[in-house]
Amino acid sequence: MRKIKENKIRKESKNKTGDVFSPKGMRDLMNEEYYSFQGFFEKAQEIAVYYGFKPIETPVLEHKEIFTTGIGKGTDIVDKEMYTLKTKGGDHLALRPEHTAPLMRAYIEHGMQTMPQPVLLYQYGPSFRHDKPQRGRYRQFWQFDCDALGSEKSIMDALVIKTCMSILEESGAENLSIDINSIGDKECRNGYIKELTSYYRKNINQLPAIDKERLKINPLRILDSKEEKTKEINVGAPDSVSFLCPSCKKHFKEVLEYLEEMKIQYNINKNLVRGLSYYTRTVFEIIEQKGTEDDTPMALAGGGRYDYLARQLGSKKDVPGVGFSIGVDRIVTSSWYKKLAPRILKKPKIYFIQLGGEAKLKSLNIIEILRKAHIPIAQSLSKDSLGSQLAIAEKLNTPYTLIFGVKEALDNSVIVRDMASRSQETVKLSKLLEYLKELK
Repeated sequence: MRKIKENKIRKESKNKTGDVFSPKGMRDLMNEEYYSFQGFFEKAQEIAVYYGFKPIETPVLEHKEIFTTGIGKGTDIVDKEMYTLKTKGGDHLALRPEHTAPLMRAYIEHGMQTMPQPVLLYQYGPSFRHDKPQRGRYRQFWQFDCDALGSEKSIMDALVIKTCMSILEESGAENLSIDINSIGDKECRNGYIKELTSYYRKNINQLPAIDKERLKINPLRILDSKEEKTKEINVGAPDSVSFLCPSCKKHFKEVLEYLEEMKIQYNINKNLVRGLSYYTRTVFEIIEQKGTEDDTPMALAGGGRYDYLARQLGSKKDVPGVGFSIGVDRIVTSSWYKKLAPRILKKPKIYFIQLGGEAKLKSLNIIEILRKAHIPIAQSLSKDSLGSQLAIAEKLNTPYTLIFGVKEALDNSVIVRDMASRSQETVKLSKLLEYLKELK
């Protein structure tokens, strides 16, 4: 029985050509694509730090309840998209589908409420959702998040929005605008949900089965429905802004005033609720107006306020919070992306060639000398012939080669060859760094 199961696994992990391949909706990041992701992270991190955010990294695995309680039933993430497992010890865990609920768990667990408030944190890493793979959307995808925890002030909403806009713009995005809405708080949301429920009940015969079920569990989620028929019905749905209490109206008005002061274009989208149940008051999405190949708008990031999430996760007190999440996969595959290169990536100007056993033995010591001097090189130490190594150097288009043979190993020298002019010079190892720094 075990052998049959193993054979089935092997069969399922092969494609039509018989080659082993990654799970559907997941892929390997390599070469230039890897550097694109790393370059984006470095830029996003740099901007976040200037706005006062500090780093945190939460586990990829969390207790399942963190998401079922925090995100809420009736959402696509909890109902259909989470990857869950049961450990040998009986724990029910889930691969994180998003970063906010784990962040709030960490805030509570580590007693961050005793720190000066608000606590500003950024994080970056993979998330997992069993979603339908499509352009810019994968089952393992990367997100960059910034969150401000511990303040209900409207200026914090403006801060995270501005931080997000700055990251996107410095990555190459243009024509950005914001879809924004306020869905109220516990003081005023019940009146809105009552009116919304009444509206959907009047149209219940036209609602798809999935949204009829949401009507019983969480009517707000219907506004986020992907069903085309429901989208038509949502056009006439009551808007949440009309039901805001004085406190929420004041908060939302202030957020919009900050956006206007910063000359950030926005559109009040009455149907915007976001796909997670923990949101309160401000919700937003940042849209690239010509983000797709056919110039249709594309959401690059989104977020909002989640003032009651901490209590949902077991805290005795509410912890106001607001943040955003950027879908990095969509950024790095966009035609406008600046192809940001990580700082650590320096194109080598020198190719190191070694010939003979004595030279190979001492090669790593020479490479270490160059590394400590911050001189990047390319090499193929496993090769033995001069021809094969020179061919690689020419293919990589490196301006100079260092040739280290048996004679050079005995003389403590190296040959520096100019690949363009084919001229070369023997240089003592003791003078090598000084010589290389003078090269153009």
